[in-house]
Amino acid sequence: MKTKKIDTTPFDRHREPPKQNLLAMLYFWVYCWFLTRQGKLKITKVGMKGLKPPYLVLGTHLSFMDFCVTPLALFPRRANYVSELEGFEAYGEWAYRNIGCLGTRKFVNDLALVKNIKRVIDRKGILVLYPEARYANVGTSSKLPDSMAKLVKMLDVPVVVIDMKGNYLQSPIWNLAIRKQARLETTLSLLVTKEEVSALPAAAIQEKIQKALTYDEYAWQARTRMSITYEKRAEGLELVLYQCPCCATPFRMASKGAELSCLECGSKWKMTEFGKLERDKTPSEIPGSALDFTHIPDWYEWQRSRVVEEIESGSYTLRMRVRIESLPNAVNFIDLGEGTLVHDRSGFSLTFVEYGDSEEKTLHIPPISMTSIHTETNYRKKGQCVTLSTLDNTYFLFPLEEGFNAVKIMFATEHLYERAMAKNHRSPL
Repeated sequence: MKTKKIDTTPFDRHREPPKQNLLAMLYFWVYCWFLTRQGKLKITKVGMKGLKPPYLVLGTHLSFMDFCVTPLALFPRRANYVSELEGFEAYGEWAYRNIGCLGTRKFVNDLALVKNIKRVIDRKGILVLYPEARYANVGTSSKLPDSMAKLVKMLDVPVVVIDMKGNYLQSPIWNLAIRKQARLETTLSLLVTKEEVSALPAAAIQEKIQKALTYDEYAWQARTRMSITYEKRAEGLELVLYQCPCCATPFRMASKGAELSCLECGSKWKMTEFGKLERDKTPSEIPGSALDFTHIPDWYEWQRSRVVEEIESGSYTLRMRVRIESLPNAVNFIDLGEGTLVHDRSGFSLTFVEYGDSEEKTLHIPPISMTSIHTETNYRKKGQCVTLSTLDNTYFLFPLEEGFNAVKIMFATEHLYERAMAKNHRSPL
């Protein structure tokens, strides 16, 4: 059997992004139209009449469906899209470049990407960016990187936002099965004019962008009374709601059908067709003895507060054996075998043997260099993982021991970044 040759050549970050191929886009528009039919996509445009490129489009990031909704919202205009290298590897670099994608890695400072974004704008193009850089874990927005306003100021063009709704509810990251009853809506609107970009301070622009890209899918579902009757609608929810609010035990949550339960204390919740949680209460339970979450994002944020407490008390630490796959380019993943991941107040340390090397090395990433971390709940059906990136490689880390949860690691990464910023008295803008 012929062994497949492994390509370790780093992805060419400096290559100028091509304009979208018109023939490729005709096919892509039709493809997107068919994929969004089930959700009965409704598109509304506000303040877009007469607006001509160049301009920057910033979108909410709910699920894979975002990449199908956005081209339809911009139709008939073509655009360039910032995309992670996983897509390049999955669908092929030629195809991705022909639909206008710029390759990058998540949560790294990539000056080559900034230059390519500027190239798109300078040739009077449209640049689409999803600043959250990952799908929503529980249908709520993330804090955006403080560099967004700086980018807007540098580009000096109007800012358009695309606010998508229903994409997460249709296929949440923790269970990608399509919920047929979920409806899709999106609003494309002019947020900041070119004149306002010049006149407003960066902090004001940042605030406007953060507000425009703030969302809560479950609140929207409740408000619109959208009924999702998919029988397994709670299965996988324990991957993001990993800690029981009744007994505070982490990593003992389980799910089946529409029910979420704690294997430690036996507490149970039912997820209603409107996205709310209803807890089964025992007759002997003392009133007020447990946090009674009905809104999924409230439970999620409670977990964040617990991680913050761990960090501030000095008790937070993660040390775990992991399986490592690296992605140096758009060609192949490389199996690097086992390594050791450590995460604490000093940041991340990954000890492993790089492909082609004979000795271990340690990659250290301090807290101040990562605003957040990319998380996956079941990446390509291989289980939970997080990724660490350098400019020329991305390492996908899969746990080999109990006690790993990607969401908890994300909470810790974000707080440690904020903590490092405050310690160094750095102003974000």
